[in-house]
Order: sequence, then C-alpha cells, then structure tokens
Amino acid sequence: MSKTLQAIRGMNDLLPENIAIWQFVESSFRNLMSQYVYDEIRMPIVEKTELFKRSIGEVTDIVEKEMYTFDDRNGDSLTLRPEGTASCVRACLQNGLLYNQQQRLWYMGPMFRHERPQKGRYRQFHQMGVETFGMPGPDIDIELISLIARFWKVIGIENDVRLEINSLGTSESRSEYKKILVEYLNQHKEQLDDDSLRRLTTNPLRVLDSKNPDLKDIIAAAPKLLDHLDDESKKYFDNLCAQLDALNIQYVVNTSLVRGLDYYSQTVFEWVTDTLGAQGTVCAGGRYDGLVDQLGGKSTTAIGFAMGIERLVSMVEQSEKTIPVNSPDIYVIVSGEQSQSYSLPIIEGIRDANSELSILVNCDGGSFKSQMKRADKSSAGYAFIFGDEEVNDKSVSIKNLRSKEPQQKIQISGLIEFIKNNI
Repeated sequence: MSKTLQAIRGMNDLLPENIAIWQFVESSFRNLMSQYVYDEIRMPIVEKTELFKRSIGEVTDIVEKEMYTFDDRNGDSLTLRPEGTASCVRACLQNGLLYNQQQRLWYMGPMFRHERPQKGRYRQFHQMGVETFGMPGPDIDIELISLIARFWKVIGIENDVRLEINSLGTSESRSEYKKILVEYLNQHKEQLDDDSLRRLTTNPLRVLDSKNPDLKDIIAAAPKLLDHLDDESKKYFDNLCAQLDALNIQYVVNTSLVRGLDYYSQTVFEWVTDTLGAQGTVCAGGRYDGLVDQLGGKSTTAIGFAMGIERLVSMVEQSEKTIPVNSPDIYVIVSGEQSQSYSLPIIEGIRDANSELSILVNCDGGSFKSQMKRADKSSAGYAFIFGDEEVNDKSVSIKNLRSKEPQQKIQISGLIEFIKNNI
C-alpha cells in the first residue's frame, strides 16, 4: 500500500470547520478598505529573485536563509514572495501607477518563508497589507494608523493590542546616528551574540531589534535615535503624536523600534499583543520614501503596513466575538418519484427572486425522517418539503425548524410572498 501523502511542513489546509473566522477577518478588512476608498491590487506569488534582493537586501535573514528560491526552465532565478511591499512597488512601476499620481492600494494573499514552523508563524502564511504612494505625510500616516485602530474594533480585539511608534528621521540624520550607535556597540562587542555582531557591520540598527534577553540592558542603554533627529523630523514626529492624541489613540514611543533598511524614513509603527506568546507583533508598518527610487522609479513618498491573518484569526478565536456561521436559510426535502423534477424549477425560481437567500437541497435521497434530521442539523431556519401530495396540488409544505409552530402548506403561487414576509 502506498504511503498517504501529507501537506508540506508549515503549509496548512484551511478546513470548512475553520473557514468562517477567516472569512470574517478577511471580509471585515475588505469592507473597511471600501469605506476608506482604497483600491485592491493583486500581484503574482512568484517574482524575480532580484526584486527581493534589491528591496529587502542580500545581507538579511529573509534573503539569506528564508526565501523559497529556484531556477525555472529558462535558468531565471525566481522566488515565492516573502512579503508584499516589493511586489506592489514593482507592479506600480511596471504599470505606470506612480508618476504624478497618488495611490491607496490594498492586497491580501499567501506569502512564503522557509523558517521553523510554530504557532502564528508558518512557511506559507497569509497577509493583508496596504501601500500608499505620493503623499508626504504625516496626515496619511495618521489615516493608516486610525483605520487599523478601527479594524481592531470591528474584529473585536481592540483591548488586546497596543500601538508602538518611533521615528527613523531622514536618511542623513540616521546615517549620523549609525556612527554613534556603532561606536557604542563596539564598546560592548564581547557581549553581543553572533546575529548582532553580523548586523553591527551590515545593518547596525537591527541590533536594537534583537529579541535576545541577554542584550536587553545593552539595548536599553544605547543612544536613542529620537535624540539625534534633525529639526524637520522632530517636527514631523511631534505632529504625528499630536494627531494621535487628538484621535484618542493610545500609543507608546518605543525607541528600539526600527527598520534597518536605508529606504525607510520618519514614521515606523507596530501593533503588538501579549496574547500570542513570543509572536507578539500582529501588524507592522512604516514610511519607505526611498524604495521606489531604489527599484528604478522616480523618487516617490510611500507608507504602508502588513498584518498576518493567522495571528489575527488566533486572537479573534480567543476573544468573545460572535462569528457568523455559514448556515442555510432553507433546507429542501424531496420525497417521491416526481418530486425532484417538480421541486428543482421552483427552488431555482426562489434563487432568482431572492439572491441573498441560502438554500441547501438534500441530495442522495434518504427517508423523510433522515432528511428531517439533516435539515435540523444544518441549522436552517425552515424546511421546504416536496412530496407526492405537494406535486398533486401544486404546493409546498413548510416547517419552521426553530419554533414549535405547526407545519403549513403554501400554494406555489404564494410562495415568493411567504418568503418575503417570513424569511
């Protein structure tokens, strides 16, 4: 006997019993994007490897260790996308969406990273993200943060997340700060772990983002980027904080919150939680005014964010939010030789007249008693019964499955009116 095939480790099936909460989170995000008049964009899941090397950086863990990269039959190096921002910028550049234009875009879909699977972190994971272009801020920064805050309320986890913000300033002020930071870290070089030593020469800001508890005191005592901002960046950040205060959005200034790549500037933010263990970040974003230029376009201001759907689903599962389930309004019971050919045109006519109604038709026969059991188990509100008697007098019998009211018979001519008034 052949061995049963299994899914690839870290790439999971989403079963019908779990899909309702996914649909709730996704549809809530989609509806919110419509309210804020953001346009959806869909990018391929496979891109040229060069795109991510140029955007994320060749000396990052993602590019060096985590990407699913392969050569296709033409010898081109291709990669399953590990994140959405680079693909979105590429799509906008390729299709002429940026020059002298403003764009508010959103996307949703799978991403891929080869890392050790654990709760909330998988090799195929799903993200929802927003990328905006052509708006220098900080008003668009505030809009993004406020719409995320609204989203938390919609899905019922607003009390389980907190906002952390920081400023990276301009590339010039950050460059000067890096020199000061490297000088400080070199004084503690013997205490740094291997990752931090590597970052010290390639990406020193990322040392501040280390999760190694042994480095906590060193990081806490490090010079703060906020203390080395230029005047323009200080004014920008003060404006951002003032508007958050005006909106009554609570936040914490986290001076260790960084993005190590040179195209990031000014605002960076994360929404974090204590409900998911070590995987505490549920949404991360920031301004990346230098990325479009880095990928070959004209300099364009930009800011965006991404959030992991798996982590949000876990949080909603832990909350007290009631999730609507996919149950039919009507369960159709068919009993008798002529009933099927009689009932099907009627059911399709109901669907034509009431596109929002959900109707589940019993298939594969069964006794009347067994069909009634299926109807009740389906959580439908009503059972529509078609038997020989209903065929003969052009009627349908209707049973309210959620009350004790007696079964009734309705002539087909009055069925649409009954549905309109009762279901």
